[in-house]
Amino acid sequence: MASLDPVNPAHAAFDRFVQAQDCKDVQRHFDELCQQLDIDRKDFQSFCSELKERLNYWRAKALWTKLDKRASHPDYQQRKACTKNKCLILGAGPCGLRTAIELSLLGARVVVLEKRETFSRNNVLHLWPFTICDLRGLGAKKFYGKFCTSSLDHISIRQLQLILLKMSLLLGVEIHTGVEFQGLLEPSGEKGWTAKVLPETHPASAYQFDVFISAGGGKFVPEGFKHKELRGKLAIGITANFVNRCTAAEAQVAEISGVARIYNQKFFQDLLTETGIDLENIVYYKDDTHYFVMTAKKMSLLKKGVIKQDFNEAEDLLAAANVDQEALRRYARDAAHFSTGGKLPELQFAQNHARQPDVAVFDFTCMQRAENASLVRERRGKKLLTALVGDCLVEDAQNEPRGNFARLAGAIPAILASGDGNRSWIPGSFGHSVDGEELGPGGASPQAPG
Repeated sequence: MASLDPVNPAHAAFDRFVQAQDCKDVQRHFDELCQQLDIDRKDFQSFCSELKERLNYWRAKALWTKLDKRASHPDYQQRKACTKNKCLILGAGPCGLRTAIELSLLGARVVVLEKRETFSRNNVLHLWPFTICDLRGLGAKKFYGKFCTSSLDHISIRQLQLILLKMSLLLGVEIHTGVEFQGLLEPSGEKGWTAKVLPETHPASAYQFDVFISAGGGKFVPEGFKHKELRGKLAIGITANFVNRCTAAEAQVAEISGVARIYNQKFFQDLLTETGIDLENIVYYKDDTHYFVMTAKKMSLLKKGVIKQDFNEAEDLLAAANVDQEALRRYARDAAHFSTGGKLPELQFAQNHARQPDVAVFDFTCMQRAENASLVRERRGKKLLTALVGDCLVEDAQNEPRGNFARLAGAIPAILASGDGNRSWIPGSFGHSVDGEELGPGGASPQAPG
């Protein structure tokens, strides 16, 4: 049988890029595509137009139609709203990459730094309707045909990152994996704001920028931001990912969008009677893995030997030394087996980034919320707009598999406020000043219902 692969090498490279399922493969095939088309990726202002002009391929044209429609929105001013801005984004998670796409559509030059070299997060996100609409409008189904095709709207974090990575690259975003951000370096002489990175000789260390977005999680909150901490009743969560072999039998197992004790007391009482497992709720999503997330009662975990010794402080209670990993795996496996009626007989744990069984127990009693989404710093006449997205901005008190793009809402107004590169960030017109540093509008973004 004759090969159906396109003869044109650039077309073949594009197909490999679209189909790639690994972070390194995505970047490698994209480099190959640019080489085939003889396009200089460093010329970010003309990159997209040259790519569209030179890649005359019907599969690519369907994607250009989607992206062109999005880019035509008036807010982007034909991708000229922020042409004089240079942006650095910390973190290539879903929020970091989606922010990179937004800034690129505004016309800014965007560089993303990511410490990890692979995308390995199996956990599954529930996507809100507006998030699905947003991703479809950017061509998500062109990269992942199964996007939101199940009875429930969800996607694994890893798969979502791959989709957003491909979108970002096509829009001219520069992405560096395996690069560790160590802090901001203040301007000196003619040199503007830069980042201290490892390896120290990496080209990103010389990149000068006037916008810095932290999307690296709660541990990477830049200097100057204040957080509020909200504590509630002790809540212990467990996540578990099992291998999905994609068999016909597995496909028949119904997903569980969320079963709570107050709505189905018999289910939880039967679970307790049969297994000794006492839960408040459980969710099951079938994606790249069989994903379960549940809230367990402390006494149940103590009786089942998951937690070795009782402590008053959650940090001590769930410390690694106080958790029996084998007992935790049995607990999660038994809960998954019961909740699916035993229809998933081979509950083999998927592997996490450390190549260990992907099961975790954690405390989500506490929620961190930034008091402000952005601030402006100025040193030696050089201004830097700094903004937070994702867990840096709002860290959920509940580990529900929810779409988290709403967290962008607090930072995007600040990004848009930068507008023209000549705009003056003046206290009163942009935000307000605290200790000589302007704070952006809005504070932390509101959360929509989960």
